[in-house]
Amino acid sequence: MVGLLIMVLLSIGSRELGFHVRGTDAYAGYLMAGSAFLALAHTLKRGEHIRVTLVLQALRPGPRRFMEIWSLSAGALLATLLAFYSVRLAWQSHVFHDISTGNDATPLWIPQIAMALGATVFAVAMVDEWVMELRGQRVAAASAEAMRNE
Repeated sequence: MVGLLIMVLLSIGSRELGFHVRGTDAYAGYLMAGSAFLALAHTLKRGEHIRVTLVLQALRPGPRRFMEIWSLSAGALLATLLAFYSVRLAWQSHVFHDISTGNDATPLWIPQIAMALGATVFAVAMVDEWVMELRGQRVAAASAEAMRNE
């Protein structure tokens, strides 16, 4: 996030001073995507992901647990697929020497590493939540924002 701030400030400041630093827009985009992917697992563990708690709260304990297991199974599967294909994309970009189309010509595997790493950690966190729910040990973290009734 600090890198993103630096890129945006550098872009704004350079334009105000009459010159432009090439690649700042691309690097700001890479850093924004990287920070989003690296925050996925932490956001999940803190209970900050969007959930349909209104539906879950209306269910009895048996059906609620079934829905939790079903949704965590689907989430773990999708997160694992995202991680697999993110790692594969970064690897293929490295093997094929894929570069960005911008003036900076950055090797794309470099910014894709953050996406692959974030997706992999997210997949591990989803599988952990799924296993904990199957064992009956999962305590769903409730966001302070979700608990607010405004």
